[in-house]
Amino acid sequence: MTTGQGLQTPPQGWPGSKPEWAFYSSLIELGYEPDEDFTYQSPLMGGRLEKGGTIIDFLFTNPPNLAVNVQGVYYHYELGGEIKARDIFAREALAGQGTTLIFVDEDDLEQDAIGTTRDALAFRDRSRLGGR
Repeated sequence: MTTGQGLQTPPQGWPGSKPEWAFYSSLIELGYEPDEDFTYQSPLMGGRLEKGGTIIDFLFTNPPNLAVNVQGVYYHYELGGEIKARDIFAREALAGQGTTLIFVDEDDLEQDAIGTTRDALAFRDRSRLGGR
């Protein structure tokens, strides 16, 4: 993953979005091991099946107490309202369990996937919800 060259197309069969692939592949490039250092698409509080449940894009064991959700600009910001409220609820629910939820914006990944990923791993939220 190089910086400033847009989001790479995920491999066929990838279950997520291009921005999630950018974050995932940046983790791999930085030496993180799936299912050892982090899990992808972790259901919390019932996942999508229960009201109030959510899916956490990346839940980490290394570093501990860190979760990351990748935010598509259109879906998470332009639609606003209920989606933004769900994002904030997820952050608060995880904080109550001792886990910090960092949001990573799609356009930040497009500009600098590795730098954005490093910031998230250092608990730095530079998303629109984090206050940029």
